[in-house]
Amino acid sequence: MLKPLKFLAFDTSTDQLSVALTDGVRVWQHSGPGGALASTTLIPAILALLAESGLALGDLEAIAFGRGPGSFTGLRTACAVAQGLAFGANRGAGIAVLPIDTLLAVAEEARFQRADAGAPVTVTALLDARMSEMYVQTYAFGDGLWRALSGCALIRPEDLAPESATRLLAGNVFGVYADRLPAGLAAFDHTDALPTASAMLRLAPALAAAGQCVAAALALPLYVRDKVALTTDERAQVKAQAALDAGLSTAA
Repeated sequence: MLKPLKFLAFDTSTDQLSVALTDGVRVWQHSGPGGALASTTLIPAILALLAESGLALGDLEAIAFGRGPGSFTGLRTACAVAQGLAFGANRGAGIAVLPIDTLLAVAEEARFQRADAGAPVTVTALLDARMSEMYVQTYAFGDGLWRALSGCALIRPEDLAPESATRLLAGNVFGVYADRLPAGLAAFDHTDALPTASAMLRLAPALAAAGQCVAAALALPLYVRDKVALTTDERAQVKAQAALDAGLSTAA
């Protein structure tokens, strides 16, 4: 009989804080406002789940966290907390950490929402990157495993062109950029999905078995964009371009 695997997972890459814990059989979950609040609420939420479950940090196989892409502040919070908990655990050299791509977690959450969740599917995952851009990556699911079909990219909504194999679009961009996404996307099935901690718990066993766990010191964020904010001139250019795009759309 296989030993139940115990994992803690959390994501602070979006405006939604998500935390989940499993003893290999049961799952405890918490969600709440993310963003700037995550830095003050994440650790109390984790401690509350540990108390509720009766588990200690030293019982865990690994601590999984959303490494990005996503909010710069959120990613730094997740990495710092993962490192702090892993180093602070009363177990030898500490606990391993498991960095998980947020777009992969989006794809997994979308797959899990479907009635035929076990069936093969190709998902293009999308997350709002702010500054009039989106993060995008395509994954294929089959035989119980995910594989990336493309690298993570940062694009404008108008430039979205899903891989030909894509059958499902998933993410948090459909309302935000409804007027800017290509009209041809209407042919694709789509669903709202976030990189939830429960999705990360489902991904964790296979990723850990594949050797993706690392030492706590290597709990690092995945940054796709090099800049946190635009300059005043750049913000003016973005507004001007958005107005131009809106005018062209109306004219069409």
